[in-house]
Amino acid sequence: MKTKLITPVIAAITLLLGATAMASVGHGKEDIGQPGVASEVTRTVDVEMGDIFFKTKSIDVKPGETVRFVLHNKGALLHEFNIGQAAAHAAHQKEMASMFQNGTLTPTGTGKMWGNMGHSMGGMKMVGMEHNDPNSVLIEPGATKELIWTFNNTTGLQFACNVPGHYQSGMVGQFDLK
Repeated sequence: MKTKLITPVIAAITLLLGATAMASVGHGKEDIGQPGVASEVTRTVDVEMGDIFFKTKSIDVKPGETVRFVLHNKGALLHEFNIGQAAAHAAHQKEMASMFQNGTLTPTGTGKMWGNMGHSMGGMKMVGMEHNDPNSVLIEPGATKELIWTFNNTTGLQFACNVPGHYQSGMVGQFDLK
């Protein structure tokens, strides 16, 4: 009886791991770089965010550079730091809106399912929904988190908050490739 249950579970895990390995960062649409390794960090950039703003509007980066972003949420609302291109941000905004609609997330970050989700690099998971892309981190009000990223030569990269309405209100900035 245990074998009958274990086999489908192992098959499901194998399928999930295979799908995850095949998907590229940024919702499978773009190659925007990859998660960085702390020992390869060449510099640290502090990013202050508040309710509907990033203190900086552009950040210079070089291809191959590994940057540690220290993200300070000085506001009273949940915010996100997400690296991607405009089209990926638009797709992610729809996912975030669904998470707010079903109560997974609230304006301050503590939805009804919050306590049941795994937290890794600011990520959250629940059946059918997840917020655990390596190019993105959620920062609760008053919190500070980090994201380490190695950039490639992709142009048109933005950093953005995709919490519903925040991007549209100006919580977006550019990475300037130098």
